Amino acid sequence: MISAILTILAPVFGGIVYGIERIVKARMQRRVGPPLLQPFYDFFKLMDKRPLMIHSLHALMGIMYFVAEWFALAVLLLGNDLLIAVFFHVIAVLALVIGASSVRSPYSVLGALRELMHMISYEPLMVLMVVSFYLVVGSFDIRDILSYQGYPILEIPLVFVAFLLTIPMMLQKSPFDIAEAHQEIIGGPEIEYSGPFYEALYTGKWIEYIYVFTFVFLFGGNHYWLGALLVVGVFILINLIDNSTARLDFRKMVKFAWGILIPMAALNVILLALWQ
Repeated sequence: MISAILTILAPVFGGIVYGIERIVKARMQRRVGPPLLQPFYDFFKLMDKRPLMIHSLHALMGIMYFVAEWFALAVLLLGNDLLIAVFFHVIAVLALVIGASSVRSPYSVLGALRELMHMISYEPLMVLMVVSFYLVVGSFDIRDILSYQGYPILEIPLVFVAFLLTIPMMLQKSPFDIAEAHQEIIGGPEIEYSGPFYEALYTGKWIEYIYVFTFVFLFGGNHYWLGALLVVGVFILINLIDNSTARLDFRKMVKFAWGILIPMAALNVILLALWQ
């Protein structure tokens, strides 16, 4: 029952997390920042705007992005298979890519290509992370992971570090905010969306926050205090990195992911498999 309520209210929680993030970032830059509920003020403002549709596929893919993101999170919060959650997340990103590449805007098409680079960089690592959880717990089921007596973070530390460094790619944070890159391509995949259709993307990104930090929480096993501590620590660290780094080229992102992060996670998985 609690899981179902959390799933339904996930966009609200995601909006609050996004509001907290904006305040934290502002404080780090010695600014006051917007109020906590500013994302919801933006939400209602966008919903009040007249819907402008480039064409039906573009609008449909924007909505599908939101729905698939919510499904991916629902799979996690309702305690189902981790692989299914990753599968729905891939569908969400592909919907965004298809929608963005279906219009004539060069910024949108370039953003779609960069979004694919993001996916190529982090999705293999997500699969490795799910496999590592299976080797530790013996199940892909999230309920088994949350009832595991040990400390997953101590058994798969390299996977955790690799995932930690992947989060800026997933949440479009510096130095890997390459697909959106507002100073270069003005939001990339989002640029041609407006009104309620942009709202679908905007809210989908809130859900992405909850999706990512739910995975962080799993590294605590059934020690929920540890999971909560990890979530808070990672949240602050990601914002510190976001505030103190400059955007990299997409080639460096892919090189970093395939040259360092994925081998690091694979090494942990291989060692764990040999140990067992």
